[in-house]
Amino acid sequence: MLTCISHSPEETAHLASTIGKIIHEGTVICLDGELGVGKTLFVRALARTLGVESDVTSPTFNLMNIYEAACPIVHFDLYRIESEEELEDIGFYEYVDATEGIVLIEWAEKFPEALPEDRLEVRIDALDGEERQFIFAAEGEKSTALLEELNEIVDPEH
Repeated sequence: MLTCISHSPEETAHLASTIGKIIHEGTVICLDGELGVGKTLFVRALARTLGVESDVTSPTFNLMNIYEAACPIVHFDLYRIESEEELEDIGFYEYVDATEGIVLIEWAEKFPEALPEDRLEVRIDALDGEERQFIFAAEGEKSTALLEELNEIVDPEH
């Protein structure tokens, strides 16, 4: 587990960019936290680091966006999803089980049973003002290796 503090949106973007520099295809990142804590900001910075040039927006109404970059980036927002059947309808399982590309899931906590066994979990909590606390946890071999690498390069007082 890794806990760090971001003091501004710029520091949050830098943290996401750092992850973007070490992430590998086949990685699933689950982002959880209240509305407005910076989940989409985090995704936008990570996607930019990987070479996405188009607008990166929350897929709240589309449910899923796919961005072309160094590898495909699939961005889910499960906020409006009500059942696991709906996950099946949008092809969720096909993407999270794929070995190519990177999958980013906002509001993953809504469907813990649907998540892949190997994933990096990122909990974002609002503190004072623009400060955010990030808690990273890993499930599975690949994500544990990613978290260990992140632990070596991230300053907890980001």
